[in-house]
Amino acid sequence: MRIIGHLDMDAFFAAIEERDHPELKGRPLVVGADPAGGLGRGVVSTANYPARVYGIHSAMPISTAWRLAEAARRRGRPATVFVRGSHRKYGQVSARIMAILHQFAPVVEAAGIDEAYFDLSFTGSYDRAADLARQIKAAILAQERLTASIGIGPNKMVAKIASDFHKPDGLTLVTPGEAEDFLAPLAVRKIPGIGPKTEQSLARLGIKTVKDLKRFTPEELYEKFGKWGPSLYERIRGRHDSPLVTSWEPKSVGEQETFAQDTRDLEFIFSRLWELCREVHRRFTAGGFHSFRTVVVTVRFADFETCTRSHTRVAPAASPRLLTFEAMKLLMPFLDRRENPRGKLIRLIGVRVEKLGRE
Repeated sequence: MRIIGHLDMDAFFAAIEERDHPELKGRPLVVGADPAGGLGRGVVSTANYPARVYGIHSAMPISTAWRLAEAARRRGRPATVFVRGSHRKYGQVSARIMAILHQFAPVVEAAGIDEAYFDLSFTGSYDRAADLARQIKAAILAQERLTASIGIGPNKMVAKIASDFHKPDGLTLVTPGEAEDFLAPLAVRKIPGIGPKTEQSLARLGIKTVKDLKRFTPEELYEKFGKWGPSLYERIRGRHDSPLVTSWEPKSVGEQETFAQDTRDLEFIFSRLWELCREVHRRFTAGGFHSFRTVVVTVRFADFETCTRSHTRVAPAASPRLLTFEAMKLLMPFLDRRENPRGKLIRLIGVRVEKLGRE
């Protein structure tokens, strides 16, 4: 019997700030870039649950979060606190939580700084797995004074969806026999692999829930989604065999920068591109890699339109000079009419290398 758990820390960064600064407890709290009175750049890293009531969520532009917070304040709601946070501190807390998890489960897959999958099959039953999950939650609370939500299911997909079902401080158990009924009423977006564009396309067909999607045969899903269709057919029925991955090899190394002001100043943009290339190459080398074949450049305009362009070389490359040369070739069309016919200002640029090779 396969039993998989998924642990998801509750509003992780914000919860650590509340723990370390008791005066923030219960107040709407946003961890992320400096909002600069509504003119800030960057995004929200984490919003605690009171802030989410205002519509603030992770990955939202910090300027939008500021406007939502101010609108709530003008309605008489509590003022939102914005903090920059410390990723070094969050990483240290994450390492201790993963160590706790390893004390209870023999196989653990870290899926991010605040989440992990773990194999509970050795417990032999879902009831014993749930008891162990409660012990894990209690240990994290006792040692780190933080709450976590855990989902337990027959595979990683169901466990992950279940961990989000009763937040915060939740524990949701889904047995193999319950998995299909558990998924049926959920929005299709809950199924991993269905993003916002696919969700919109399905909505135009009147498909909003997993139950709606289940009326299609594997062949019909293949016609709509290509080779992913048959896999989707299995997923929406709660069947998914993805193994836990305990070792992970980076597929890319990248950096990006949001400018303090939107700009088309060529000298400034190229100077930042060169610096990004230097940092990407430094991390690429520090990671033990000896070659790359693909260079990717990302450009985000002032209106938040985001474009990505890439070039894959026939022969592997390794030098910072070649990385910078390829990145400049990809970026230059965004500085003239080829990719920027309306002359829009640029908000962010990013550089990434892929198809990495070791010696």
